[in-house]
Formats: sequence, C-alpha cells, structure tokens
Amino acid sequence: MKPTVHSIAAHAGVSLATVDRVLNARPGVRAATRARVEAAVEALGFVRDVAAANLAKGRIYPFTFILPANDNSFMRELRSQVLDAASRAGVERTRIDIVDVPAFDGAALVAALQQVAETGPAGVALVAVDAPEVAEAVAQLRQSGVPVVTLVSDLSSSERDHFAGIDNIAAGRTAASLLGRFLSGCSGSVAILAGSMLVRDHRERFEGFCAVMAAEFPSLTLLPVLEGLDDPLRVEALLREQFASHDILGLYSLGAGNRGLVRALETLEASKRPAVIAHELTQTTRAALERGLMDAVLNQDAGHEVRSAIRVLKAKADGAAVVAAQERIRLDIFLKDNLP
Repeated sequence: MKPTVHSIAAHAGVSLATVDRVLNARPGVRAATRARVEAAVEALGFVRDVAAANLAKGRIYPFTFILPANDNSFMRELRSQVLDAASRAGVERTRIDIVDVPAFDGAALVAALQQVAETGPAGVALVAVDAPEVAEAVAQLRQSGVPVVTLVSDLSSSERDHFAGIDNIAAGRTAASLLGRFLSGCSGSVAILAGSMLVRDHRERFEGFCAVMAAEFPSLTLLPVLEGLDDPLRVEALLREQFASHDILGLYSLGAGNRGLVRALETLEASKRPAVIAHELTQTTRAALERGLMDAVLNQDAGHEVRSAIRVLKAKADGAAVVAAQERIRLDIFLKDNLP
C-alpha cells in the first residue's frame, strides 16, 4: 500500500499537523520530533506529490513559449497547439505567454530569452537556433533557476533541461531508406532541400540521410544542400534552377517551404518528376501525397510536443521526476495509402 501522511504520523507517533509542518519545512517542531518524522518518511518510502500540493495551494505556473514567426505550416500548427494549451490554463494551473522571434535568427532569440528572464517565468520552451550565443543565454536562464525545454530543434550543448522532439538523425536515416528503395537500381542525382543548416534538427536529418545513402545507395549522388529558409517563393526559385541544370531522380525536403516545392514539381512533366520525401503532414503535403507529387511524409505530433514541454516544465518547477517513456515523441510515416 502506498504510504500516506496518516501512516507517517502513526509510524512516528505524532499528529498529522506535526507531519504537515515537517513536510512543508515550517517551524514549531522540536529537533527530535522532526528527526522521528523524517525517519518515518524514509522507512516507509514516502514520496511527496509536489504537484498535488501546489494544486492545493492554488499555485499558477507562468510559462513562456518562444516561437519562430514565419510562413511555416508546421510552426503554425505548433503555435495553434500552444494557444490550445493556453486556453486550458484554468484547468491546468498555467499561464502561457507566446513570444515571437524571426525564424533562424540567433541574435533575436537571445534578446527574447534575456527579456523573458526579467519576467520571472516558471519555465521556458523554445524552438532553438543552434548557436553558441543561444546556448549561453539558455545556460544563464537555467542558472537563475528557470527550467528550459527545447522544442522541435535542439541545442548541441546540454544546457537545456529537456528536448521535446523526434530523433532527427533517425528521421534522416528513415528518409534515406525510403528514397533509396523507391529508386532501387537507379543511378543519378538526389536534391536536398533544407530550411537552414543553422538549426540542429535540419543538420541532424541531413547527417542521418547522408550516412544511409553513402552506405546503402552509393549509385545515388547527393547534390549540395539548398537552404530555402522556409520561404515558399525562395524554395520554388531554387528548385526550378536546380531542375533546369540537373536530371534529378529523388528529392528530400528536410525542412519546410513545401508550397514552393509543390509549385516547382508542378512545372515538370510527370515522367521527369523525382521521388520525393518530405516532413510534416500539413494541408500542403497531404494534397501532394494524394496527387502523387510526394511519395512519403515523415511526421511529428506538434500537440504531443507542446503537452510534453508543459509536463516537463511543471515537473522541473516542482523538482519532480520526468517520465521518459511518456515524453518520447514518435515519428510517423505517411504514404498516400495510409493518410489519417
């Protein structure tokens, strides 16, 4: 049976009020009595439910989410999930603020972290730009006692408390395995489209993709990475130029800007369209799968990531343990045939 404050009181031979004073570090308890209660806590294996205690006290958790402001369908969905969580603030005892920063802008992210620190949040979640100055700002925030969770894109340093996102190296390896099988027996060029190699999730996907392609599909040649900055117009222009100068058999879009990708694919004759692997199931990528413009989409659940970030920030604020299995973010693979 799980030990309770009643069993502690009985084991130590004290009143419930005395147990409460010891557990909450309040004065008015003799040293010998306090030692008896602490010994009973250890002997019974009592673990205090800090979250429940805070709920009883009416504690509110002020959290800040720092999100990139750009025309990225997945990031818009992430923002929607944060707003949905904010709408449940009364039930979850949270107050969630959103701070917008330009995408892929390390300096702007540092400035936002420094401004947020002045408000005294109970925790911060951010989509990271993997730069030394960002890591330093995160380290300073944590040194001041504020837990930090990275969302979607992580930091190379270990300064943050938790990463809520998929295994991006595994995602890149999965993309390569799929694309290589789609192009089985073929020799030719493969295009790679990223948002920016400044963010760790894109670099890790690229790393995993290159490793599998080199080891298992050496007949396929990888072209230099195109950085579209998640801008559909830029993506379209870059791809049109590459399609005009290369005979491309396959394409891996490891970032966003997929509306531009679709428009570029539409300019090609059906017989010359490459096999395409993309990320995130959005309205654009779903339609592309249904039309045969894309062959597979790798997806992460934005809602799960936001809920995970909030759970972890609450646990860190309370000094409680994080349940690793509950916070593992799954990678889903969607084809035209298994769309939800």
